[in-house]
Amino acid sequence: MAIKLRERYRSELRAATLAEARDLIKNEGYEGLTLRKLAQRMQCSPMALYTYFADKQALLTALALEGFEKLARRHQSTSRREPLSALRKIMLDHIAFARENPTEYRILFLTARPPAAVKKTRQEIQENNPAFRLLFKCVQSCIEARVLQGDPFTISTIALTAAHGAASLLITLQDFPFGAPRQYAEEVVATTLSGLQNPKRAADGCIDRC
Repeated sequence: MAIKLRERYRSELRAATLAEARDLIKNEGYEGLTLRKLAQRMQCSPMALYTYFADKQALLTALALEGFEKLARRHQSTSRREPLSALRKIMLDHIAFARENPTEYRILFLTARPPAAVKKTRQEIQENNPAFRLLFKCVQSCIEARVLQGDPFTISTIALTAAHGAASLLITLQDFPFGAPRQYAEEVVATTLSGLQNPKRAADGCIDRC
């Protein structure tokens, strides 16, 4: 019983620390986030937090992983859709997640990280990022259904790039006249999927325009 209570306390303290860290980042930015300041807000000793997070980067990594899992749960609702429709929804959900959770999104995708945290292999990305893993599986289904052709990882990164670009602009350039955010997101996704379905036509069109 004592062990279970101790584990429950540790789990609750870790969750409370992450929640407090998100609130601190929202109010003071990344520069204002320190484990010492978190300890003061939570009325505990800094050493208590160092038990869970070795440093600020470890805390940001934990916040990012939590965010990826939250985004992945949102993507799971697409599993019964037709492959291309599912891919479209995953991309739109990615953009919607950013607009609904701008602080978490900045932690996930817009926070500077040390080189060691950025240099990942394809396998490591799929193992450590559940949201990308679901996107990748969806792209594989599209290729198996012959609605897309090409390397699944490359196509996945292109889809992610388009969704991430739209999401980042919507939360960082809120005064830019994008029009209705939902319509803008749908146009970005539709244009990207059209290009992925017809890569030669898209390339020829680019050559003609250039």
